[in-house]
Amino acid sequence: MTEDKIRKIIGTILLVLLVSIGFSKSLQRYVEMPKDVVLFEHQKEHIAIPVSASVTSFANELYHTEQGNEDTLSIEGLESGQGDMIVEMAGFPIKKVDVRVLSDFKVIPGGQSIGVKLNSQGVLVVGHHEIETENGKQSPGVIAGVQIGDIIKKINNSPIEKMSDVTPFVQGAGKTGEPLNLVIVRSEKEIQTKLIPLKDKNEHSYRIGLYIRDSAAGIGTMTFFHPDSKKYGALGHVISDMDTKMPIIVDDGQIIRSTVTSIQKGANGSPGEKHARFSSEKEVIGDISRNSPFGIFGKLTKGMQNGIMDKGIPVSLSNQVKEGPAQILTVVDNDEVQLFDIEIVSTVPQKFPATKGMVIKVTDPELLEKTGGIVQGMSGSPIIQEGKLIGAVTHVFVNDPTSGYGVHIEWMLNEAGLDIYEQRAKEERKAS
Repeated sequence: MTEDKIRKIIGTILLVLLVSIGFSKSLQRYVEMPKDVVLFEHQKEHIAIPVSASVTSFANELYHTEQGNEDTLSIEGLESGQGDMIVEMAGFPIKKVDVRVLSDFKVIPGGQSIGVKLNSQGVLVVGHHEIETENGKQSPGVIAGVQIGDIIKKINNSPIEKMSDVTPFVQGAGKTGEPLNLVIVRSEKEIQTKLIPLKDKNEHSYRIGLYIRDSAAGIGTMTFFHPDSKKYGALGHVISDMDTKMPIIVDDGQIIRSTVTSIQKGANGSPGEKHARFSSEKEVIGDISRNSPFGIFGKLTKGMQNGIMDKGIPVSLSNQVKEGPAQILTVVDNDEVQLFDIEIVSTVPQKFPATKGMVIKVTDPELLEKTGGIVQGMSGSPIIQEGKLIGAVTHVFVNDPTSGYGVHIEWMLNEAGLDIYEQRAKEERKAS
């Protein structure tokens, strides 16, 4: 019998004895550990678990034990990057865990109120209307099969970027009687159709029977920006058209400084709202390149400060967020960013990008008095826990304005194109 087999047999017998004398809780905790653990460099300093090998401490609150406990963790050959952690009790291995240590990553939290201006790719169809013709009421758009939520991308092979691009084609086709060749985008697929404008007998002009829109505007909250790349993330959720409820496909856009002028307080069944105006000089502070389920993203062209946390702070991965006290940064009056208390009611350690990763509850008396809880315009307010950025406010519960959802910051950073997992660096090293 080999030495390794003898060791395993003795270890099994010993573990059975340990369980019988009251070590079952410790054993169960370690057995339930995930097989893969990711943590940041700074987290290795915050826990007192004796270990051997090159890393002198292992930081993940999930595995915290009191100092003096006889359980030990040993990490084999892990100086940086990726390695194996062997969980031991009384000198015998229980479980092997793959550990990946990432370089510390910091971003600057936001909290500032921002104005948002989006220009869509093409023009968005937001409604149909009928035209009074000599032959009765008709809608050319309906006849052509154009649907609400469609994006008109091209007319007669010419790109359409704004509403004013459409009018010359309509009037020209009306005079010649030639149909318009439309390229529309529906559910990410291009569709071609022909539309014949009809003459309005009252206005003596040609119409297509469609209500269209080429831009959208609103307010929200800055979540974070990266001091080196100037990449930012805000809002925490997708911007949808108010009429069609469809996500707006961004061609370009801008974020602008804004000032909160008043608050409509939330109540059960009636979400509240921040009222704000764009800054008087309409100062553009960044562009918008992406509108995704996790928010809007782009690059800042001018610096931003919140006056509370203006230096980079660490971030937490979704599996490192804990239930319990936290805080949010947001504006409820003019331009002043304030820190308010909340509670993380529940959190899901998501392995893949997903929205609504946390349920949060406002506990701060001042914020409850001012807003009633979470209000529209607060979306994107950064959530801070133990000095780390963990996520952003996204939605309010209609029947309970004190509570709502939050998104994990891990997914917003990913959408912003920030490589917190060092994947690109790893690929570059492999290529070289």
